[in-house]
Amino acid sequence: MLADLKFALRQLRKSPGFAVTAILTLAIGIGANAVVFSVLNALILHPLPLLHGDRLVFLERMPSDSPNQSYPDYRDMRDQNSALSGLAAYRIDSAGLDTGKDPSRIWFYEASGNYFDVVGAQPYLGRFFHSADEHGPGSAPYAVLSYGYWQSQFGADPRIVGKTVQINKHPFNVIGVAPENFRGTELFFAPALWVPMVNENQIDGWNFLEERGDHTIYLLGRLRPGVNVASAESDLNVIANHLAAQYPQTDEGVQMRLVSPGLLGDTLGRPVRAFLGGVMLLALLILLATCANLGSLFAARAADRSREMAIRMALGSTRRRILRQLLSEAAILSLAGGVVGVQAAAMLLRWLSGWQVIPNSPIQVPVNPNATTYVVALLLAVVSGVLFGITPIRQVFRADAYQLVKAGASAARVWRRLTLRDVLLVVQIAVCAVLVTSSLVALRGLARSLHSNFGFSPEGAMLAKFDLHSAGYNDANAERFQREALESVQRIPGVYAAGYINFAPLGVVYSDTFVYANGTTDFRTVNSVADAIYYKVSPGYFGAAQTTLLAGRDFTWHDDAKSPKLAVVNETFARKVFGSVGNAIGGHFLRGDKSQFEVVGVVQDGKYRTLTEEQQPAMFFPFLQNTDTSTMLVVRANRSAPQLATALQKTLAGLDPGLPVLIETWPAALDTALFAARAATVALGVMGMLGAMLAVTGIFGMASYSVSKRMRELGIRVALGARRVEVMQAALGRSVKLLCAGSIAGLLMGMAASKVLESVVYEATPRDPLVVCGVLVAMVLVGGIAAWLPARRAAGVDPAILLREE
Repeated sequence: MLADLKFALRQLRKSPGFAVTAILTLAIGIGANAVVFSVLNALILHPLPLLHGDRLVFLERMPSDSPNQSYPDYRDMRDQNSALSGLAAYRIDSAGLDTGKDPSRIWFYEASGNYFDVVGAQPYLGRFFHSADEHGPGSAPYAVLSYGYWQSQFGADPRIVGKTVQINKHPFNVIGVAPENFRGTELFFAPALWVPMVNENQIDGWNFLEERGDHTIYLLGRLRPGVNVASAESDLNVIANHLAAQYPQTDEGVQMRLVSPGLLGDTLGRPVRAFLGGVMLLALLILLATCANLGSLFAARAADRSREMAIRMALGSTRRRILRQLLSEAAILSLAGGVVGVQAAAMLLRWLSGWQVIPNSPIQVPVNPNATTYVVALLLAVVSGVLFGITPIRQVFRADAYQLVKAGASAARVWRRLTLRDVLLVVQIAVCAVLVTSSLVALRGLARSLHSNFGFSPEGAMLAKFDLHSAGYNDANAERFQREALESVQRIPGVYAAGYINFAPLGVVYSDTFVYANGTTDFRTVNSVADAIYYKVSPGYFGAAQTTLLAGRDFTWHDDAKSPKLAVVNETFARKVFGSVGNAIGGHFLRGDKSQFEVVGVVQDGKYRTLTEEQQPAMFFPFLQNTDTSTMLVVRANRSAPQLATALQKTLAGLDPGLPVLIETWPAALDTALFAARAATVALGVMGMLGAMLAVTGIFGMASYSVSKRMRELGIRVALGARRVEVMQAALGRSVKLLCAGSIAGLLMGMAASKVLESVVYEATPRDPLVVCGVLVAMVLVGGIAAWLPARRAAGVDPAILLREE
């Protein structure tokens, strides 16, 4: 074996072009799979790197598939269940943080006192808060810093424990720092700190701790040893049935389901798993194309060395020994390609882990490579080496030493029948077509997403976001400031439309509530007519957002607390609750708190939570009747975006210099909603490029080998008067036929495989005529680029030189 390895190294040293091509080709396949597997491993297979993390479960409410729970229900399930060793609550929020320097806006966890005990984390510095620290609302003003935030904002100061910071103008004592590898229990979210949930009123100015119908928290549990998911679900559903009997208005028909944590249950988990499964399949197809490419190269190399192998067999060597020597070459190349691919993948994964996906947000993707990634890459390299290394086995075992020595390396007759190289090339081209189809589907879906109807028009609009509660405002002076700010902004030269809404549609935060028909007396959820998303808006918002008013009127400044409660609803709400848009105007409905609202207007449908959602019922309330300190100004002006941003900053700073304000264009604010589509497009675009590169090398190798083996024949054809076109057709006709066969097969398979994109990329469809045309054009370009040099060589053949050399 050592002798075979030495001989293989000498052979590869004599053919550096072949060796480098094989190593880089394999590095593409191994690297792509290492990257995708590492992401799959981090997000799906082993999502939370915690002690006995496989025992952690996330609770969802059925039948609504909602991850949101209420705090009173949490307390009951925590205290009454026997299947979980612990049940913790948490939510994600933002606030203003003042450390004595420049105030900033942070994202953080509000967590129950037992949160750290349930997840099993240990502090890096100081201590964590626990259930014993909670003694009622506002009783635990403590903060635990994340390791990353401690490093970046406090310079890793070990004396940070015991110091006080201001969160929304309230003092919180820093009691500890979390360990470096712990970023909470939502994988895409990197928080600045954790605070106890019992301080909710101090942080947000309102209290959901006693509101059973207010579903604003997430629940995470740890299974007891020996208890499985099914048993735990049964135990929790017994409690849910008791709660439904006790609180029918809020808990009727609710059941619990346990799912994997880390991705807000199935809210993100289901589409992420489907997409990553599809991408992993495409990565394996790239590896298959890589093996087909290298198999074709090895088959051609074995054919070129047929005379050498014949002489070796004539001198007494066995076919088994020759095959072992070929496998030694394959093993060296596969390991070298694996090392290069893994190194490139590791660099890319480290960059991905530190990548700030969306500016001004804590969203990151923790996908650093680990030992599992390297082991899988090594196994793939070994398997790949065996796959392409045994390709020439048929040639070796069917070789006739006497005939090969006598006939030499001529192989004209090989090209008259289907060979293994032909099959491998068709497979490779088909895989390329699949990848190109998938990438074009994602690209078209993203293009549609950017220009589709959201129910509002982000183009040309500027947003100014601020939270008055974080700046110390209460409801009374917040309302006064909001009105004064809006009037001041409307006076900016060039501004022709302005209004505000409490939360941006398609943003991270949204609110929803059950709606009941007017006259309802039994407010159980089963009697609701809709579960509607709702917003609080000012007069002028619909005009600033360019949301079309279909019927009725907009809000005015007279729609205040002294007026009857009013609402503007969308088309879907009008049809679902009132039967039609016309019947909605002047109609009444009830919310879960039994308050009655009159509909004064109907606006067009829109997108509120995700781009891929079905049409959702939505309602809008006048802010003068529903005070909210969270404010997002929507401004349109006949000025450039930088000029308008400067004017907005100056205007708002003149009203309150200490108010943190984030100003950005509305399209930029949609980065969160478009993240999935963009990530899918980039990932599949890279896959398509890799597939195209492999197809180019495969077709080029096939065409070059074909031309080199038929040079004498082509020279004779030219000498006998064949035209240039006929020579090229004879030299490349077979490659063109294989390109067409592989492209058509790949296009059909790609259209079928691309269906998974429809749940990830908004309006993506593999049945788009432009996608079909794009794939055909791309494959023609791939074939043209790959065949250009061999075609030039075939067309420029000189019969005199060839025959003289012969």
